[in-house]
Formats: sequence, C-alpha cells, structure tokens
Amino acid sequence: MAAVVAPAGLLVAFAGPGEAAEPGIVQTDKGLVASKAVGDALVYDGIPYAAPPVGALRWKAPQPARPWTGVRASRTGSVCAQQANSEAPDGSTAEDCLYLNVTTPAKPSTKPRAVVVWIPGGGFFSGAGSSYEASKFAARGDVVVVTVNYRLGIFGFFGYPGLPASGTFGLQDQQAALRWVQRNAGAFGGDPRNVTVAGESAGGMSVCAQLTSPTSTGLFAKAIMQSGSCAFNWADNSQYPGQTADSPWIPVSRVQATGKEWADSKHCTTLECLRSLKADVLVDDLLQFTQIGYGGSPVVPFSPAKAMKAGLFHRVPIISGNNHDEANGWLAAFGDIKDYPALVKNMVGAQKAPQVLRQYPQSRYESPAAAWGAVTTDRIWSCTQVATDQQAALIVPVYAYEFADKHSPIGAPGLGAAHAMELPYLFRLGGYDFPMSETQQQLSNQMIDYWTAFARTGNPNGPDRPHWSPTGAKAVNGLSLAPTDQGGIQQVNPTAEHQCGFWSGLSTPA
Repeated sequence: MAAVVAPAGLLVAFAGPGEAAEPGIVQTDKGLVASKAVGDALVYDGIPYAAPPVGALRWKAPQPARPWTGVRASRTGSVCAQQANSEAPDGSTAEDCLYLNVTTPAKPSTKPRAVVVWIPGGGFFSGAGSSYEASKFAARGDVVVVTVNYRLGIFGFFGYPGLPASGTFGLQDQQAALRWVQRNAGAFGGDPRNVTVAGESAGGMSVCAQLTSPTSTGLFAKAIMQSGSCAFNWADNSQYPGQTADSPWIPVSRVQATGKEWADSKHCTTLECLRSLKADVLVDDLLQFTQIGYGGSPVVPFSPAKAMKAGLFHRVPIISGNNHDEANGWLAAFGDIKDYPALVKNMVGAQKAPQVLRQYPQSRYESPAAAWGAVTTDRIWSCTQVATDQQAALIVPVYAYEFADKHSPIGAPGLGAAHAMELPYLFRLGGYDFPMSETQQQLSNQMIDYWTAFARTGNPNGPDRPHWSPTGAKAVNGLSLAPTDQGGIQQVNPTAEHQCGFWSGLSTPA
C-alpha cells in the first residue's frame, strides 16, 4: 500500500494491484473512501454522489460523479450555495456541493443493516447534510446513516421557459443520492432493500414529494416526515406579515414566469447567458426560488398535496409528526405582539375572525403572543400534517407523534417545543453534544430507538419505551414525546390536540 500527500495536505493511500482496501476504507462505485472514528461510529464524509452542477450543468439533472484514484479522506464537502445563516455563518457560493456523508456503527455486523437517508431542512434555501452528525444515531440504532446536500434556492428550484424539469433540480439531487445508496449501501454494510428516507421541515416536505414522485420508485422502503408534509400550506399574513397564502408546491408555469422576470432583470435572454453568471450574483437572489414546480416533468407531475389526497404515493410505512409549539419560532417576525385580534383578522378575514377568536380566546393564553403562536401552529403546521397523515393512513401504516419537550437545549426561553427543537435528540448538530438533563437524555435514547426500530422493521416499537400504535385514518392516535419530568411519553390525539376539525371546517386552504 503506497501513500502520498494530496495537494490539500491530506494523507491518502493507494491500493496496489490485487490489494484489498485497509480497514476503514470502502470501495464505492467511483473509488475508495476512508473513514474517521467518531464515538462508536465510522464516518465517511464528503463523498461525491454526482458531478459538480457547474457551467453547462447548472440547472440540469444531476450527472454521474467522476471516478477518482487513490483514497478520498473523510472531509466535509462544501455546503451548497446559500446566504449567511446559522449553519453557514459566512454563506457559500459553492455550486460544487453534491456530496453526502455516510456513518456506520464501528462494531461489525453479520447481516446488512437498515439505511436511513437524511434530507436536511432549511426552507429550500439553506442547510447542509454535514450539519447532522449521526454517530450516536447510527451506533445506538445499529443503522447506516447517509446525510445529503442538495441544490438550494435559485440553484435548485429555478425555472425558465423551455428549461426541462424547471423547479425540481433539488429534488432530482435527492433522488440521485438515493440511487447512489442503492448502488453503494452494501459496501458500507447497509441493505439497499431496506432504506428509509427521512427529513425535517423542508426535508420533511421533500420526503413527501419523494413519496409522490414516480421517478423515486424503488428507492426507499419507509419514510419519516418531521415538521413537513404534502399538505403543508400557509394562510395570508400567518408566517410573516404581508406574506400571501401559498404552499411549497406551485405550478411550473409560475416558476418559469418568475425565472423569465429574473432573467430580464439580468439582461439575459438565453440559458447560456444565465449559466454564465457568477454564483455570487445568483446567491443575492437565492430566495426568489424556494418552491417546487409541479406539472413540468415526471419528477413532480402533480402537486404533492393533490397526489397524496388522491392516493398517488408509494406504499411504504410512515412516521409523521410535529413539535407542539411549532410556529413559536416565527413569533419574532411580528414584533411586540399586542393586538392579537388584528393578527387573526389579517389571516382569515373579518368574516371568519370571530370564529377563530371564539375557538382560541386570548383569555386562555398567558399573552397575545402565546395565543397567536397556538393559532399559527395549529393552522399552518399541525393540521396540515394531520391531513397528510389521514390521507396516507387509509392505505399504509402511519405512526404519528408530537415532540413536546418545552426546554430543548437549542431552545430559547418561552418558545416551548418550537420548530426544529427535536433535532438534537437525534443528531449531534454541528458535531456538538448539547447539554441535556438526565430525563432529556433518556428521551433522546427512546426517540433514537423508535426511529431506528422503524427503519429496521417498519414498526417503531420495542423494549424500554411506551407502545406506539398506528394513528388510524382519522389520525386520532399518536405519541407525545416529552421527558418524564414533563409528563413523559404518553398517548395524544393529534387531531383533537390541535383542533384540526375546526380548521377543516373553517376551510382556509392556500
């Protein structure tokens, strides 16, 4: 085995003819990759699953990655182009970003392990697979975990008249990663026939889109949707002041019209001109393209919301859930909330506002902000998730949950179990172990056990945790996930807890 120092200063080894790869080195379909030890796991970071989508490949379907010689060291790949945020403090202009990360238990296994493919959230405009360090999840759950990057914003969901598959490039990247898993899972000890696709927020919405995509057929056997579903939508002025009612799914004609308008602003009349623009120019306008275009290609032929309602989705078991106080993370956008009735009126209109105010009287809550948080949590998040659960549960097993720890280690005082607060219970976010109480650590262990048992068998149940029953077609069964000093894990009726019958009757869809 010869060794050389790569240009980046990384020591890599070359397997000679007839030599087997060293321990901790895996042969993928494009070349050898090395691991690094993290806790009780081996981590293979920064594996390219597709060619860099740059130059003429910008806004095209992902193409095969090029083979490499030698051994790729385990090093995080670039995060996809995005504006500065908590995951990428300096932002990024990298288009060469289609990398994934594989984490396996260090302990050998005599049989192939289930595989969990994690699609990160971030509103379709931020985030990276490398933010989700999965060593504990993989080792405790005895599964292989794959976290992926995909093109974001204008790079992933741009559309233009005549551009094939407009508005779907990020979803195509996710499918390319899932196909990579089909080809390579076995090399990492994983079972390509037992893949669970999972994600949170925009990642959960992506999972639901993949559930309804004909071109994802055969790529996964189970699905997990955290705080994101096919039915997700928002009413006027409900997430942000001045925002109009809409959903993540829009007709491809809308995406293309927006793209044409944007191209005109750049004085470009051809795709060649647009592809010649520098990445930093596109990053400045990243947020103009954060919705998925349907109706323009086999990737998303129909609105995922309508497809799910019509039963046009892959027949796989599902875990689906929300956080109890999901929308509290958006309260700051409304400033110092004092006039709760005015916010309700701006959301549902003067005619329906009295019904909402009777259903959610301000006197029931400790503040106007708390009342508004409850209304928007139920209307935007919980009841749209319940709607998808009800539709899916007519055909497949659906396990519904609600994360309810009001003191997550990444939370802020008063926010409760807001959006994304469950994530450190599953992953070491950014590679950090956030401090948890003993009861929170127990909840983390139980959640990992539920999630990984589901990945292995399609059933989340097992020892040392309460029984979890499928939710049923009316979405009345679910688990509330909280530490024992906050009531512990117990049964919950998601439909009743969030007054979804009221919202269904009010009929305020986007």
